[in-house]
Amino acid sequence: MDEELRTLTERLRAEAAATGAAGAAPGFDRLVTSADHDELAAVLTEPGHPLWARELAAFRLGVAGDRRAFESLVLLLNHRDPPRCASAAHALARLGDPRTARAAAALATNELRVAYALHPVRLLVELRAPESVPALITTLRRRLRPHDPYRRVALACVEGLGTLGDDRAAPVLNDALAHPALAEAAVRALARIPGQR
Repeated sequence: MDEELRTLTERLRAEAAATGAAGAAPGFDRLVTSADHDELAAVLTEPGHPLWARELAAFRLGVAGDRRAFESLVLLLNHRDPPRCASAAHALARLGDPRTARAAAALATNELRVAYALHPVRLLVELRAPESVPALITTLRRRLRPHDPYRRVALACVEGLGTLGDDRAAPVLNDALAHPALAEAAVRALARIPGQR
């Protein structure tokens, strides 16, 4: 069992136990061990399954490259609970679905959901898709407004743009230098962009 699945399993086992659902343990263990993708996909489409079961099934399908998990994983990527977002981002990065970058970019740039943009931003960096740099630039530019409360999102954008090393990011990274919470990371990011040293 890989580390991400082990962490997810421990968290969701505790969640299943806390709900006190009768018979949760056998159902939980079955979802952890089942090799039947159709059985896992059914959990995503049949009514009545708890969130922990849907998350576990979507994660397992996603890391296995089964695109039936895509919609569920995108919903989890935009969840208010950061561990759910992190596990969804991990699975989406391994899913190999061409819609993933577009969905992550839409979530990262949605101002109504900016509080939950951290994991979509990090996923965009990992994907290195054509949508990644424009989405990170847009998100960071909006975070440079005075008194913006989403500094973690802004910092993730700065660091991500440095990782991607695209020269289109230089103007917004130069603007980030004026923000004390971002300046040091912006210097490092600019140093990774050719011609900006």
